[in-house]
Amino acid sequence: MKTVVQKYGGTSVGSIERIQAVADRVSTLRATGAAVVTVVSAMSGETNRLIGLAKELAPQPTLREMDVLLSTGEQVSASLLAVALNHRGVRARSFLGHQIRIDTDSCFGRARIRNIDVAGLRKSLDAGEVAVVAGFQGVDPEANITTLGRGGSDTSAVAVAAALQADSCEILTDVDGVYTTDPRICPEARKLDRISYDEMLELASLGAKVLQIRSVEAAKRFDVPVCVRTSFSDEPGTWVVREEEGMEDVVVSGVALDRDQAKITVRGVPDKPGLASKLLGPMASAGIVVDMIIQNASEAGDTDMTFTVPQADYERALPMLEAVAQEIGAGGVTADANVVKVSVVGLGMRSHAGVAARMFDVLATEGINIQMISTSEIKISVVLEAKYGELAVRVLHRALVEEAL
Repeated sequence: MKTVVQKYGGTSVGSIERIQAVADRVSTLRATGAAVVTVVSAMSGETNRLIGLAKELAPQPTLREMDVLLSTGEQVSASLLAVALNHRGVRARSFLGHQIRIDTDSCFGRARIRNIDVAGLRKSLDAGEVAVVAGFQGVDPEANITTLGRGGSDTSAVAVAAALQADSCEILTDVDGVYTTDPRICPEARKLDRISYDEMLELASLGAKVLQIRSVEAAKRFDVPVCVRTSFSDEPGTWVVREEEGMEDVVVSGVALDRDQAKITVRGVPDKPGLASKLLGPMASAGIVVDMIIQNASEAGDTDMTFTVPQADYERALPMLEAVAQEIGAGGVTADANVVKVSVVGLGMRSHAGVAARMFDVLATEGINIQMISTSEIKISVVLEAKYGELAVRVLHRALVEEAL
């Protein structure tokens, strides 16, 4: 029997009418004889509503209690979908994170999955039921409810698919696949039929919101074929799969824009061993992710260090860095939240020369100044002034994707 895991996002279960539509889709799939596990997100807007309620009571609610609160959104969706399926004569049973059980660490708000016991799911599937799983949640060693972070239902779905050794995992949402760039910015963007795990990982980490990055990591690790498609039609989506022959023929698969960036510079850092660790250590301890890092050549014994962090974290990072800068005798700290990161991604960059030169030439022609550059085997990223972000995406897509077709 073929086993299919489907994940439905918040817009797909955003109303009673949408839940009924999902129930119809699941019923049709079950009628083919497939064993079906359906992972659901909270109804659209529900997570933000719950956060708002908590913040009316306390500006900074404890993370443990926030996980207890926010996990209820997926619980509601799972129960309602199971009700709708049973009403249609399709036997269904809902499962919460602790019932499966999805074991996680104790990092509230962004827990990581350690293990999944799928014995209960297998029993349900063997009995002919549709298993409806509340996404986004798990349980830690002390039996506390945990959540996996924004977009965590994607990770739940892929992890369950891996544990079940499912034939495929479908991520159904309000977009119909993975595009070469954001169609809202560039109408010429085209939907990809297939994309490699590595390319999707880069795009997900660089601002593409189609898939949560941890779900792609899990899919690659356990070789789970993932299909991104819309729940609003029967249009085919985009398959995220292992690298296949011919994928390198396409030099650039996508252009990504990440607006969630802030740039911080520590000036006049004494050029001595260990000071970079001193600067970044406190941020790592605070859970602040540092992205691009540039250190200027030493001049008169001092150097400048510049790096990017998420916008939501840079105000927390500043006092930490100012304290360390004073301790080590640095010249000071400056920050700029008016920046974006634009990236081009493609397996073909490994075997085709000149992509960076072409990218920089295109930006220079438009008068766009590059503030920072970072590269990997299949990616080139640049930090720009925010006002040039969308223009950069359009001209780079035209030059590196459209003209290459």
